[in-house]
Amino acid sequence: MQLKIDESFAERYIPADDSVRLLDKIVEGMDLSALMRAYDSHGRPPATPPRTMLKIVLYAAMEHNYSSRKIKSSCERDMNYIWLLNGAAAPSHFEIARFRSKRLAECADELFSQLVHHLHEMGEIAFEHFFVDGTKLEANANKYSFIWKKSTNKYEARLDAKLEKLLPELCSKYGIVAADPSALLSSLEEKADFPFVHGRGNRKSELQRDIEELRELLGRKQKYRGYNEILKGRNSFSKTDPDATFMHMKEDHMRNAQLKPGYNVHIRLFLQGNRMLLSEWQLRISTNGESFFFCPFCFFASFYPSVLI
Repeated sequence: MQLKIDESFAERYIPADDSVRLLDKIVEGMDLSALMRAYDSHGRPPATPPRTMLKIVLYAAMEHNYSSRKIKSSCERDMNYIWLLNGAAAPSHFEIARFRSKRLAECADELFSQLVHHLHEMGEIAFEHFFVDGTKLEANANKYSFIWKKSTNKYEARLDAKLEKLLPELCSKYGIVAADPSALLSSLEEKADFPFVHGRGNRKSELQRDIEELRELLGRKQKYRGYNEILKGRNSFSKTDPDATFMHMKEDHMRNAQLKPGYNVHIRLFLQGNRMLLSEWQLRISTNGESFFFCPFCFFASFYPSVLI
């Protein structure tokens, strides 16, 4: 049988500005329909309601309590956990682990977004200032598959100059009026009414050589355009992983610092005076002169393995 703390008793030992009361108020105002869909609609209802379970797991993350067995023990001994349960049965460590690993897998992003919006509506977050920090993660890509922006622009400029020079020469040579190299190539291909030859012992005609040269130049032009579309303002990318950018990584055991493909993951932090620090993954709130640390990133990390830092 689970104990239930009387509210008059709780008012004496759990202050009104305590972090657990703030968490309880926020979760009560959240829409948990996405979480409810993770439960089977048939059969018996869970012993610990989903809303209560969410409160327990969130508060455990705020207290740096990530072990399901320790959370279970806290639900039986810690007054704040017992107050959050409000008479509901204390969950077992297996139920806590399954709740975190399965129930929240599809709705963690939505719940965290609601959490931030509720804090903003309550005036706890003003988004007045923000700071950015980051870390580098090495990509699983070939370190010799680099494409550099400066080299691409340099080769493309040389190619444009060559096409600009070649266009009037070929137009004058074959008596064709064309506004661009693509139109010129189409006109030349229409004039080629003979099969192209290849291989040793076959002499190519002058028209075939000009068409093949123009095709090769336009193919390179298309390749450079594709590179610039992938770069999108970056200085480099990897051909085996276009999302990765080449950057200096930490020295290895031989003290060699190499350029390797990787990702630069950033955290954006919002600050309001000295009271609050918010980011996409962590939140620090001061209440009554004392601080508690709420780290939604630690709680939601298992659902975002691609951004672990």
